Amino acid sequence: MLKVVEEEARRAGFELKHPEKLRGVFERALELARRMLECRREVSGLLAGLAGGYVEPGPSGALTRGRFEILPTGRNFYAVDPRALPTKAAWEIGVETAEKLLEEYRRRHGRYPESVGQVLWSIDGYKADGEQIAQILHLMGVKPTWAGDVVSGLEAIPLEELGRPRIDVLVRISGIVRDTLPNYINLIDEAVEKVVSLDEPPEVNYVRKHYIEHIKKLVELGRGVGEARRLARFRVFSAPPGAYGTGVNLAVEASAWRSIEDLGKVWVQWSGYAYGKDAFGVEAYEPLVLGLMEVDVVARNHISDEHDLTNCCCYFAYHGGFKAAAEALTGKSIDVVQVDTRDISETRIVDVKDEVERIVRAKLLNERWIEEMKKHGYRGASEFSKKILHLYGWEATAGVVEDWVFDEIARRYLLDEEMRRWLEEHNPYAAEEIARRLVEAYERGLWSTSEELIEELKEAYSELEGILEEELAGGEVQGGTIEVYTAEDSSHWKSRIREVERAWRLARGE
Repeated sequence: MLKVVEEEARRAGFELKHPEKLRGVFERALELARRMLECRREVSGLLAGLAGGYVEPGPSGALTRGRFEILPTGRNFYAVDPRALPTKAAWEIGVETAEKLLEEYRRRHGRYPESVGQVLWSIDGYKADGEQIAQILHLMGVKPTWAGDVVSGLEAIPLEELGRPRIDVLVRISGIVRDTLPNYINLIDEAVEKVVSLDEPPEVNYVRKHYIEHIKKLVELGRGVGEARRLARFRVFSAPPGAYGTGVNLAVEASAWRSIEDLGKVWVQWSGYAYGKDAFGVEAYEPLVLGLMEVDVVARNHISDEHDLTNCCCYFAYHGGFKAAAEALTGKSIDVVQVDTRDISETRIVDVKDEVERIVRAKLLNERWIEEMKKHGYRGASEFSKKILHLYGWEATAGVVEDWVFDEIARRYLLDEEMRRWLEEHNPYAAEEIARRLVEAYERGLWSTSEELIEELKEAYSELEGILEEELAGGEVQGGTIEVYTAEDSSHWKSRIREVERAWRLARGE
């Protein structure tokens, strides 16, 4: 076959300088074709598993990242070898996206960010081979060393080679990262340890700059020097061991907040546990709020459109909550961006506001998508409700939903009589939730619209309330009154958040 290709190339006027490389490409393509033809094992594999038989093991991952070894499907797949993360290929993407993130911030603000907030989820390890952990390391000016395919250590990149300051990071990991990717925690901790020990001026090493400043602040707050050094080095935070999430979604859904500061404090309360090589869930509200004081931009990687920002409450709870906490604490405007790596040949930095509008147009206001969801009846209506609730969550935490979005949502889902009747028939609870969140957005000042539209919306809401009252016949219905409460209204909550409020005040010098 190679000879045929060589002859055709010459005939077309091309000269093959490295035919052995072309041979390798064709051999790889043939191997991939063979593996694809074997993707007929799924039924037999399932039946063998159900019968207690042997199912051949195989790796998992994303084909879009060149992970052809996951084929053929139908095997008993395992996740990843954490020791191999980040891979060498993922490192290249991490370097590229880190530099693009800094370039975009400089374009907007004319300077480097001193600290980048990072929302780090396990999908980075399981589907992206460690692209975001690579980005985090490169921001600090640290790179991995490998022994074969296994990460064997880290080394600081010389400033002359880096060509910019070392950027500090504040990393909010998910509970799954904490539980299944401990090497991520160790890599970040080791990187911080290396960078703060470098003898470099503060204007080119923001990690060391903040480390020294935080030691002084912690000592002023009554910590011993040794303890202050340890606390000031923490950069990785999560929920306490055994707990998951940030709590912000629960506060938003329960209307349990009055101000952005309330949501910020919830985020800190759930996130205030530090993780490192010698720490596993150490309560550390003070270093967390000190770190938040330095954050200029909050980022999260997006590797695939299998999910989007409105799919799950965790997106606004983690990412939007991070922004809410930093802005409420500092009073400054914090950028909130998505590092788009769906196409690794064209990675981009996208403002979350723009991403929200892309999703709204592609799904919630897309007639074809709406009609496909309607085919699923009750479940389709639930999907409408869930996505609109999460839009509200993004506006509550990050202020990234424009008024026109809520205008069009109201018109399409509740003021369109045919659509409202369909929702009433298939899932009146979803219809009531959509209406209630829109009314709440308006009453909280998150959405500005015309008096005519809001009156029509409230009429539709009253009609939905009547339907639900008849259906539930005496059961508890929240109805048109949106009950708002905070920690001040709950003695248990108030006692649990006391340490957060203390750290909050101390960080602000109050």
